[in-house]
Amino acid sequence: MNKPIRNVGIALAVLFLALFANLNVVQVFQGDNYRNDSDNRRVLLNEYASARGAIIVGGDNVAYSVKTPDELRYQRKYPQGRIYAPATGYYSFVYGTAGIESVENDILSGDSSDLFTTKLGNILTGRNPRGGNVELTLNQDAQVAAYSAMKGANGKLRRGAVVALDPSTGAILAMVSTPSYDPNKLASHHADANNKAYTAYTRDKQDPMLNRALKQIYPPGSVFKVIDTAAALKYGITPTTRIPAANAYWPLDPTKKAACPVGLAAPCVQNFQRETCDNGKDATLELALVKSCNTAFAALAVERLGAQRIKDQAAAFGIDGSELEVPLQVAPSTIGTDADLNDPAALAQTSFGQRDVRISPLQGAMIASAVANNGTLMKPYLVKAELRPNTSVLNSAKPEQLSQTMQPEVASQLVTMMEKVVSDPRGTGGPAKITDPQLARLVTVGGKTGTADVGVTSASKVEPDAWFSGFAMVGGQAKIAVAVIIENGGVAGNESAGGAAAGPVAKQVMTAYLKSIKVGQ
Repeated sequence: MNKPIRNVGIALAVLFLALFANLNVVQVFQGDNYRNDSDNRRVLLNEYASARGAIIVGGDNVAYSVKTPDELRYQRKYPQGRIYAPATGYYSFVYGTAGIESVENDILSGDSSDLFTTKLGNILTGRNPRGGNVELTLNQDAQVAAYSAMKGANGKLRRGAVVALDPSTGAILAMVSTPSYDPNKLASHHADANNKAYTAYTRDKQDPMLNRALKQIYPPGSVFKVIDTAAALKYGITPTTRIPAANAYWPLDPTKKAACPVGLAAPCVQNFQRETCDNGKDATLELALVKSCNTAFAALAVERLGAQRIKDQAAAFGIDGSELEVPLQVAPSTIGTDADLNDPAALAQTSFGQRDVRISPLQGAMIASAVANNGTLMKPYLVKAELRPNTSVLNSAKPEQLSQTMQPEVASQLVTMMEKVVSDPRGTGGPAKITDPQLARLVTVGGKTGTADVGVTSASKVEPDAWFSGFAMVGGQAKIAVAVIIENGGVAGNESAGGAAAGPVAKQVMTAYLKSIKVGQ
């Protein structure tokens, strides 16, 4: 054999070896990647070839699949799309999945290993394969009431969120974020319609696709005073203990008696419209909470409690920067930096939920929930059960304790104080009181209002966020805890204005839920 022929033979052998190696790499090592690639049309057709499982609330499907004559054989439907969108998310062949559609995708699609025997049975019997179902903890009446209550006097939805919890278990009873979006528009089988809807939603300045209940964190304002109060009670201060409550408090010079400068140009704390808290010198801890006196809590934090006790108490409630999944991911809540806490001026602002304190609306509900539940904070959860296609239970939720935020006897004192925030004529939370004749004689409401400045300073011309965090008790047992935030819904420094905006929303949610569980019947 001459040399040229030998060279050609060697080259061909090398090419065959390369081809063989490439086939093995593609089929063995990269096969899964190619099969699961979102651009693989066969994967897409296979995904839509069988019915996806339903997302269920109170026995009704809030997301389900219907058969179509299209190449994609099934399409997702959301009958009350905007109301449940923060929970369900969407299922789109263009934009993928979000919400429960995403985190529970393996169950809903039927791909979960837990459904192997069901899939095997379908193959052996020739039945059409179906995905499993997911049942949520949401209460229909509370969810619808929360969404409706977020409409303002003009009938338009205000920006904000509502979260309600069962204090004894952590089950999420309502989770609303407004304004919302319609997931049906993202479930369309027409790419142009998908793109048009998604583009419109993402360009909307109101940000309707943001789940404000879980993903957004806000200054809590005076809702944070519940944490101050819990720490004070834990360390020996009683509801009737008188604490300093001057008309102005200078954290860098607590002996100073002068009024705060106009525009708060220097580190100084004052009450709304420079009002007096009790006698202008001191007040009981209970009255300071009822009237939401900023100066009292600033002095309490700086001179009596100190940074570490407030930090520890906040962490017990879950405000420590740690991540939480319910199973949707929740933005971490934070009390701020150690530098904030170690600076008296910053600590004074932290004491009433300003400076760098940020919490999610879910965290706001967790605060009230823990107080009402004898100090026990339960982990919030949204999925009640994962079900097989025949609706038999595959996995069910098991309530889990996160922490003991305070001892039951301390929690009992705080419950009484928060009830007076609502029932006392001097309190800022009166609008949250339940007045329904069927419930009023049986239900006691407690809570805390918040008016959180979101401008550069409290003197900025930006309307503050309005908060209410509270609970409803029946026969001494906590039935529901609620947090409401309305963005730019308050009047700067005015706790009553914050309560007036957010309190009625909480009232409607609590009323709807208590009626749904037959309280008073």
